[in-house]
Amino acid sequence: MIHEKRILVTGGAGFLGSHLCERLLAEGHRVFCLDNFQTGRLKNISHLLVHRNFRLLKHDVVEPLELRVDEIYNLACPASPVHYQADPIQTLKTSVYGAVNLLDLAVRHKARILQTSTSEVYGDPEKHTQCETYWGNVNPDGVRACYDEGKRCAETLFFDYQRRYGVKIKIARIFNTYGPRMDPDDGRVVSNFVVQALKQQPLTVYGDGHQTRSFCFAKDMVDGLVTLMESPPGITGPLNLGNPHEVTVLHLAKRVLVLTHSQSHIQFESLPQDDPVRRQPDISRAHALLGWQPTTNLNTGLRATITYFRKQLEENRLVVGRCETSLVDPATRGSSRVMETADDFAPQSEDSTRLVPT
Repeated sequence: MIHEKRILVTGGAGFLGSHLCERLLAEGHRVFCLDNFQTGRLKNISHLLVHRNFRLLKHDVVEPLELRVDEIYNLACPASPVHYQADPIQTLKTSVYGAVNLLDLAVRHKARILQTSTSEVYGDPEKHTQCETYWGNVNPDGVRACYDEGKRCAETLFFDYQRRYGVKIKIARIFNTYGPRMDPDDGRVVSNFVVQALKQQPLTVYGDGHQTRSFCFAKDMVDGLVTLMESPPGITGPLNLGNPHEVTVLHLAKRVLVLTHSQSHIQFESLPQDDPVRRQPDISRAHALLGWQPTTNLNTGLRATITYFRKQLEENRLVVGRCETSLVDPATRGSSRVMETADDFAPQSEDSTRLVPT
């Protein structure tokens, strides 16, 4: 029987965070989903609001918070270039201030904390495949640096807090992840291609399409994150989590056209600044230490993703531009599970483990 834990998931209303919340609830834990809804969407977790062990907190990690928890998964940060370049200063604050605030929370409550870092810490790598000992090739002055360097700084903070305060840390370097609940407007290559193909629009390929990526299905990534969090204390990471199967962007575009039966054509445009030429994880360390590796092949994952986006189009619910910026009025839902401040989560006593009634 799994011991019930109080788990905080920041960025929990996002694409990957919502899948993680589902997984943790299914395991019987009490899940506190925190999001500022800059890129997270209420629709991603609306089906969880009725779950008795789920609580939603609208909060920005750049501000301190107080909540008694056993584990923290930090997924809070815009992850697509369209979003993190829209406000680069805020992106940096989210990575750096967010890490400090959550690490301080972990210190106060002796909680385990997992940082979702990124393959972007390797920049435009000169080494292939990328292993965790590779220090990367990052342009600190480029338009992507707000994300790349913010994540690198967060990793530094995690290890410094471990050395100084003994915080139980875990660091996962996530490579390209895809699946249902991706934002159709986030500019990522999988969502771009699928939506364009379903709308019979040209598929936009930047450069000649021979740059490579390695795509990991969301369920596999969540399995990796949970397995890392539950691993022995000596396994801190950083560990690469991703699919080692490397494909070209052009191959991906052609796969999407076949699987969607689209009549669209491929349109080539200039390559964005600092866009990596090759991206492929070496996951041998994760496999050796965690016994983890992805199991979903690209065709299977793409079919599930296409089914999701096709349903969204058919229901005419595609979100245009920025996602929801305000939550539903609790009065319209009866018993609300939406919280506005961290105080709403405070237990009535230190030894209380029950959820505050709403």
